[in-house]
Amino acid sequence: MDRPCIRPRSWPVTEYAPLRLSAPSKTDAVVVETPVVLAPMAGITNAAYRQLCAEQGAGLYVCEMLTSRGIVIGDRKTRQMLTFAPNETIRSVQTYGVDPATVADATRKLCEEYDVNHVDLNFGCPVPKVTRKGGGGALPWKQDRFRAIIRAVVQAADAYGVPVTMKTRKGINDEHLYYLDAGRIAQQEGAAAICLHARTVGDAYSGQADWDAIARLVEHVDIPVLGNGDIWEAADALAMMEQTGAAGVEVGRGCLGRPWLFRDLADAFAGRSTQTLPTLGEVAQMVRRHGELLAQIMGERHGLTDLRKHMAWYFKGFPVGGELRHDLAMISSFEQLDGLLAQLDADAPFPQIELGKPRGRQGTPRKHVILPYGWYNDTSGLDLELVDDDAAGSGG
Repeated sequence: MDRPCIRPRSWPVTEYAPLRLSAPSKTDAVVVETPVVLAPMAGITNAAYRQLCAEQGAGLYVCEMLTSRGIVIGDRKTRQMLTFAPNETIRSVQTYGVDPATVADATRKLCEEYDVNHVDLNFGCPVPKVTRKGGGGALPWKQDRFRAIIRAVVQAADAYGVPVTMKTRKGINDEHLYYLDAGRIAQQEGAAAICLHARTVGDAYSGQADWDAIARLVEHVDIPVLGNGDIWEAADALAMMEQTGAAGVEVGRGCLGRPWLFRDLADAFAGRSTQTLPTLGEVAQMVRRHGELLAQIMGERHGLTDLRKHMAWYFKGFPVGGELRHDLAMISSFEQLDGLLAQLDADAPFPQIELGKPRGRQGTPRKHVILPYGWYNDTSGLDLELVDDDAAGSGG
């Protein structure tokens, strides 16, 4: 997709340092020249979507979250998800687990068998089936277990010179915050960086992200802090960096149906005042490319079935009739897809009213986060018998 219509913007003249991730035994094990990370999103950030985003701009692109148990036992679906695109020079995987030994074993397998260059630990997933077992965003409340997991994983990865990072949230809810303690522990145990989604588990994806919390964490630790939450446009990324002092940003829902956001981000961090505003025809070209990449890893039918969920995001705000939208969400062949894309008004301009608006799921805050019985009673958790959920479904 050639660079389409450009909307001039004035970025501040600022130099942004690369994101440098070091393992205890290897300085600058991973260097990301443009300090932007694609957040792992279940069912979204597979190899096809990561390649599509990487074709647009620079950054670090993280695989969907995988359960550590699934990696260890060689689960078929997990193996299929451990597919990497040809343009992924840095293989980055996020994993989740509640048992230190299991997560460490999974890390060794990722490094040894899949040549992974970067391992990210998920401590931010808000999905009830994960938190009810003490995982995801619930786990950092149990500081001793949290520390044991990071220590075990850092040691396992360091044998291969691979840096380990972690992603977390502010806390379980506003009465049970843990992000400053989590940052301190992560730094003490050798984590290379920490990403903060500036919401609580109870917030899920609702409301406005608390960027002030990111700034407080930056002041609290000496390792790089990445900020996550409410980056809908490249200007938001620059604003977050300026307001918080973060070393980089992690982008999730903002790129849904807009992989070209990574082009805007690369330009913005390089000081180029541009913003991509594709016509409907250019969006159709991107959809076709996305379908081709999915078909390469899944086959035509399964790949285009997977593409269906992206249609509403790609065409959000464009003049696409209800019947055509429905048909696009039911495709199963390139013949169908091409016939439907040909019906679009290729010259229709980008709906600028959609700029800066939230994308993807938002929902409402949860009054009660589902947790194991007595979870708040102490902050140790070493004596608990916790079991991973084998079908965890979020990157946090």
